[in-house]
Amino acid sequence: MNEKEQIVKSLKKVFLKNKINLKDEKIENLIEIPPSQEMGDFAFPCFVLAKFMKKNPKDIAIQIRGDIDNKGFEDIQTSGAYINFFVNRKKFAWQLVKQILDEKESFGKPELESEKVMVEFSQPNTHKAFHVGHIRGTSLGESISRILEFAGNKVIRANYSGDTGMHIAKWIWCYKKYHSKQKLKKDESWIASIYVDAVKRLAKNEKLQEQVEEINRKIENKSDKKINELWKKTRSLSIESWKKIYEQLNTFFDVHYFESEVEQKGKEIAEELLKNNIAKKSDGAVIMDLQEYKLGVWVLLRKDNTVLYSAKDLALAEKKFIDFPDLQKSLYLIANEQDLHFKQLVKTLELAKLNYADKLQHFSYGMVRLPTGKMSSRTGENILYSYFIDEMMKYAKKEIKKREPKVSKKELEKRALKISIAAIKYSMLKQGASRNIIFNSKDALNFEGDTGPYILYTYARASSILKKAKKKLSENLEIKNLEEKEIELTKKLSQFPEVVLDAYKNYNPSMIANYSYQLAQIFNEFYHSCPVINSDNESFRLSLLEAFRYVLKNSLNLLGIDTIEKM
Repeated sequence: MNEKEQIVKSLKKVFLKNKINLKDEKIENLIEIPPSQEMGDFAFPCFVLAKFMKKNPKDIAIQIRGDIDNKGFEDIQTSGAYINFFVNRKKFAWQLVKQILDEKESFGKPELESEKVMVEFSQPNTHKAFHVGHIRGTSLGESISRILEFAGNKVIRANYSGDTGMHIAKWIWCYKKYHSKQKLKKDESWIASIYVDAVKRLAKNEKLQEQVEEINRKIENKSDKKINELWKKTRSLSIESWKKIYEQLNTFFDVHYFESEVEQKGKEIAEELLKNNIAKKSDGAVIMDLQEYKLGVWVLLRKDNTVLYSAKDLALAEKKFIDFPDLQKSLYLIANEQDLHFKQLVKTLELAKLNYADKLQHFSYGMVRLPTGKMSSRTGENILYSYFIDEMMKYAKKEIKKREPKVSKKELEKRALKISIAAIKYSMLKQGASRNIIFNSKDALNFEGDTGPYILYTYARASSILKKAKKKLSENLEIKNLEEKEIELTKKLSQFPEVVLDAYKNYNPSMIANYSYQLAQIFNEFYHSCPVINSDNESFRLSLLEAFRYVLKNSLNLLGIDTIEKM
């Protein structure tokens, strides 16, 4: 039994005596770590007990304190409405470090009932740019998937991409009309440039849109062999250009869905909804009139009977549960500008009385904006991933060479990539997902302060100390006197399981990102004030370092960030 469990047990005994009905999990969740060591190691706030005991929380704390058995604690005090518990810190440190070294990569895993969950994320469209905005959705999706898996769930990673529709028609129209002499390239920036050119030309002459619509119809009904072949080739080039990006971002998918696969089924579903008087016709288009639910009008088919992505999303939702009949939840990671769209999707499925409607869940996240305003694939006002990673790599290589001028070219490339990905991902994950990000590349390139490279550097520093020690870790964790920073570091390590559980419950990787930074900060304070090698407490401190490495590595792994042994 660890110290926290001992506190829960002691409080539970007193609560039963006072007829206070609180579950063990609720008691454990209320236990806090005081802001300073003078206030104890753990604290229980008594505000929640006021409704049971009808007293001032300060008086409740004094009463409950008087009923608690001191056995197993160094001391128990009250401070206002808090009961402060002082534990045997040597015993606490010894037990925790031993537990981490025993459990290693499993330390912090919640014991929860397993579910089968599909997480749909990233969703780049073919024939468009993969830009910095996509990195946020991709990073969030991979991190949430890892957190769910760490908690014991079976996760199916899904990617859904638009490979048909008006943006494809614009690209093919522009390429055929103005760029046909150019060789087709598997190059993200070149592919994006054709789309931007198409938008600009159409803006100058609206009549050209009729030509685009004709191409869109031909793509949908596959009536023009040459256009269909061009669509297939350019679609393939777009998809190929993503492979390297996902590999660099430590992201993989179990299943890839494309709009072209659900287009026909989407049309059939829209027609079925019309037939059953769930949808209706308006000016020749098939729509869902959801105004009575304050969800506006949702158009499924255009008046020329071509399919909109709304109808395709209905087909995709159905396909997911056909492909995976035992799926318990389908989590959509979609930017908050699609909040209304998702509500319209779910309401339509509910009106159609489909039993999987309540299994759909939207994880809404904020947009990535530039200091100049909103990013747009239409105007080209964005930062391409390929451009951004090149800039990050150049900067990372420069920083590495400052520290190690003779590093090999192969090692330089490998290390620079990991540092760059850490910088990018951490900058996206450290902020709450609901917030919009004003993305400034200069801030992301900063290797100091609250950044991914700073955390990687801290991990590498701990690895360096262990390597220099040239000693095997002893199973006999002899602890002499514990310094203040040793206690702080031990306490922070003990919080990891709780942080993981909170991140899991809230689908919130920023909790783990912020914890990683705080843990790195405390370690660096420990490093500066507590010598390890040849110290009186060397045996324990080496084990504490190793425990720290496991926890930080576990934490970063949940963010999709790889550690490195040397910066």
